[in-house]
Amino acid sequence: MVRNVPRLTPHSAAAALLLAGLLTGGCSGSTASASAETASDAVEVQVAPVAPGYLSRTVTVSGTLAAEQQAVLGFRVAGRLTDLPIDLGTVVAAGQPLARLEQIDFALRVSQAEAALRQARARLGLPDTGDDDRVEPEATAIVRQQRAVLDEATLVAERLRAFHARGISSKADLESAEAALKVAESRHQDALEEVRNRQAVLAQRRAELALAREQLASTVLTAPFDGHILNRPVELGQYLQAGAPVATIVRVDLLRLRAEVPEREAGLVRVGQPVRVALEGDTRIYGGEIARLSPAISSNNRTLLVEAAIRNDPPVLRPGAFVRAEIVVQTDVQALLVPAGAVVSFAGVDKVFVVEDGKAVEQRVTLGRREGDAREVLDGLAGGEQVVLQPGTLVAGQSVHVTGR
Repeated sequence: MVRNVPRLTPHSAAAALLLAGLLTGGCSGSTASASAETASDAVEVQVAPVAPGYLSRTVTVSGTLAAEQQAVLGFRVAGRLTDLPIDLGTVVAAGQPLARLEQIDFALRVSQAEAALRQARARLGLPDTGDDDRVEPEATAIVRQQRAVLDEATLVAERLRAFHARGISSKADLESAEAALKVAESRHQDALEEVRNRQAVLAQRRAELALAREQLASTVLTAPFDGHILNRPVELGQYLQAGAPVATIVRVDLLRLRAEVPEREAGLVRVGQPVRVALEGDTRIYGGEIARLSPAISSNNRTLLVEAAIRNDPPVLRPGAFVRAEIVVQTDVQALLVPAGAVVSFAGVDKVFVVEDGKAVEQRVTLGRREGDAREVLDGLAGGEQVVLQPGTLVAGQSVHVTGR
């Protein structure tokens, strides 16, 4: 069956051409508008290259800070506490008085010892005052006196021996003179021993005076080193026995970190290696170095005990704090680095955004160590890529416009 197809008249053809033109014009306008809208929605970003660099190889440990110096102080003598200018947390300097005992009794003992010393010096013919206690025994009065008696007895005995030999003197007179000579010799010897005894007494009096002065000085308790008062268990007016704890002083400008290094990494640690310490909630890094190593691995937990000296001036770290530390065992280790600000971490996944054809492309990465503002990339990037810095809320596929590097 043949169907009748209507013919186009000149008027109907012109209308069709006009409709087609309008439709074509409308589609072209929509495409241009969409392109302009896409360009205006592009996010401006800054990028940085993924490039090789150098890191330090470290061993990460955790441990507790302890004071490098800490001492419990007490008086060497007993007495009543009359002055106590310190309290918990007081900052003290080496040699600064911390407490004082009543001094009257100790001052009287010094005066008594001084008088006894003067008396001992006088008995040896020395001036009352002076530090030179040397004396020649033969020059003392007691020895000179006995020496004169001995000399006289010697002359008498010699004379009578001559007289007896000539028959002028009797034997009885000679025997009497010789006996007197022996007595004079004994008394002279006694005089020398007496002088030595007085010298010993003088030395004893000198020691007693030094002891009395030392006890008087011991009534003032001073700080043995710069530090802070950690504890003060006594009160003013309290009677204290010798050695009773008065205060505990701790040095805080230098701390000691005690940490345990796993056996598999213990062979890398050496004395003198740098240590970087970080405190929970504190963004600062505190420096130090390994000071001591245990000579043996612990059989209980298979770790090596190490100690590091940590500088703490001004004193921010506190003894007893738990810290994490990195021991730098090797420097200048080559690695692939990405800026830390380019990494987005969520739910245990680390990722970065790279720019490809004006679009943000998400790239998962495996990260290693951190050095300042750089992170080591172990997997996920090959190097040379441009990563977006501070991506914020950027999503994969979003249009980006690079504004700087």
